[in-house]
Amino acid sequence: MLLNIANNGLYSYIPIFFMFIAAMGFIVISMLATHKLGPKRESVIKSDSFECGIEAQGNARTPFSIKYFLVAILFVLFDVEVIFMYPWAVNFKTLGVTGLVEMFTFMGFLVLGLLYIVKKGALKWE
Repeated sequence: MLLNIANNGLYSYIPIFFMFIAAMGFIVISMLATHKLGPKRESVIKSDSFECGIEAQGNARTPFSIKYFLVAILFVLFDVEVIFMYPWAVNFKTLGVTGLVEMFTFMGFLVLGLLYIVKKGALKWE
């Protein structure tokens, strides 16, 4: 059995397995120790919600417009697309004209996507 593991190359993963077990053991022991040894002083003030020192008013579960989520998703989408431009900028000279054409094509698709979003009215607020 040991020879079969050594032949497969799985033998080199045994230290990683032991490190994983040690890390999980440390996490479990730390969580249990802090839970058992930590102070337990329950009070109404500790259980009350705290938000910037202002007294809580109303229900926190009130619905609000989906536009907030839409704008956040669009921001993340276009922000991630900008990340793809960084490797191109770093390797600009080595990529040459082909890289320039490909990047302009990529940016053209981004502009088309932005125009589509504007045309659909996704960024209009009422």
